[in-house]
Amino acid sequence: MKIMIRLLIVGLASITALASAEDESAFGQMKQMEGSWEGMLTRSTGEVVETRSTFRLISDGNTMVETLVEDGVEMLTTYSEQDGQLKVTHYCSLGTEPEFTASIADGSVDLTLAADTGLHAEHHNYVASMNYNLSDVDSGSVVVSSTIMNGGAMESNRAVISRVE
Repeated sequence: MKIMIRLLIVGLASITALASAEDESAFGQMKQMEGSWEGMLTRSTGEVVETRSTFRLISDGNTMVETLVEDGVEMLTTYSEQDGQLKVTHYCSLGTEPEFTASIADGSVDLTLAADTGLHAEHHNYVASMNYNLSDVDSGSVVVSSTIMNGGAMESNRAVISRVE
């Protein structure tokens, strides 16, 4: 009986360690965004617009879908894990679908344009990078920054969003 209890304890500890390791992945970090968020987005032009995002887990928790509305324009972003890496595709109002690779640093998930997207600043308008600063996510606040190539020029955006659901 003591051996069975020890095996059970070891098994539960292994499951807990596995769950913790999963939460430390970029996809695990992004899962903290599940729910509805809203706030204000400031563009490098000085324009300030409303932004709303709803993050939902689908496909038995294997994919997260973000419905993003900036200044009344709806867009979609998907987040999933492929071969242990976060795979992100953004369906943009600029008419492109950039894909991103992810890294984690200091409480942030950094998304950079994948090398093989075929998008070029002189020919396309697209989101070039995104950063989710999740250091205050438990308090219900997240800072989302992005850079955009628009007409060959780089623009930046910064949104402070708060959890509403």
